[in-house]
Amino acid sequence: MARTLKDLRPVYVVGVGWHRYQNPSDTPYVTLGVTAIREALADARITWPSAESAYVATALLGMASGRPMLRHLGATGIPLSHVENASASGSTAFRQACIEVASGLTDVSLAVGVDKRNPVRRDSTGMDNLAEDAIAQFTHFSLLTNEYAHRHKVSFEDIARVAVKNHRNGAKNRNAQRQQERSLDEVLGGKKVAGSLTALQCTPIGEGAAAAIVASEDGIKRLGIDPGRAIRVIGSTARSERVYAAGLGFDAVLTKETTEIALQEAQVSPQDLDIIELHDAFTVEELHYIENIGLCPEGQGVHLLKDGALDIGGRCAVNPSGGLIAMGHPIGPTGIGQIGEITLQLRGEAGARQHPKARTGLAHMVGVGAVCYVHLLQRP
Repeated sequence: MARTLKDLRPVYVVGVGWHRYQNPSDTPYVTLGVTAIREALADARITWPSAESAYVATALLGMASGRPMLRHLGATGIPLSHVENASASGSTAFRQACIEVASGLTDVSLAVGVDKRNPVRRDSTGMDNLAEDAIAQFTHFSLLTNEYAHRHKVSFEDIARVAVKNHRNGAKNRNAQRQQERSLDEVLGGKKVAGSLTALQCTPIGEGAAAAIVASEDGIKRLGIDPGRAIRVIGSTARSERVYAAGLGFDAVLTKETTEIALQEAQVSPQDLDIIELHDAFTVEELHYIENIGLCPEGQGVHLLKDGALDIGGRCAVNPSGGLIAMGHPIGPTGIGQIGEITLQLRGEAGARQHPKARTGLAHMVGVGAVCYVHLLQRP
């Protein structure tokens, strides 16, 4: 029988750090990545030689991009692995670091994500900072928005409230790319992208970095890390898409399958979740995913949203970081940044974004619809 992360020795997040997610700039990616790593080391209160392995997540930088970053920290000879898995690259790197520590191969491992890209200007539309395939993506999710609104008899305005919530959260996050609250009128009145979708309902193109350090109990004791700030990783599940029946949204079905396995392995129910950080590149995705995570029945996500149940201080804070819509989605760092936000929340260190009495959090990412990663973290 296959073993799960919870069957192995306990693994904990002991340090997290970021370089703020930002619009494309002249900042070298090495500066982005090293900034995040150093912040994570300082957060854990350890030095670079304590790290015994490193996983570097990127989707855009090309071959062996971790080497120029890590050499600035010191040539310690540790194993270095590069990970590319589309939007789930960071989530994949984090899972590999957790598996290595949980298996006993190492006591301390680093997962860092970093990416940057050049903006693409589309003179025919006047839209800046769009990925090469952005129009196809916008069209796809615009059609999903139309389908969701029609099937569940909700308005485009109701769906846009996801963006209002997430911009409000991002305004309280010093690491977010978008740090401005937006009214519903501002969200709806923004630049049209496709169908009912406006630019403020979509993730921006940007750059940045995020890092997380994971450690075993032995590593925590040996290095004198404060165990009171260590957050346990109680579940890690990864799946890829299968052949689904016609008419089913593959991202949503894959999310449902992956989350059900993760929750079962960790012996946690959706009702136990205090924090959820999920892949909301477009507003409708958040509704699809909270329903398939099991937070509410299909079609009821808008009602939770309008009732404030998904707000910080509500039933379950969904994307308190600002999510991909406001925090941003540099790609390589995104999944690791989610882990960082949940860690802050479960420690009670999230400041103005703090969700009261947070104990259990779930991080979710999909990668081009082909893969899905779900991690569960819990305050001991």
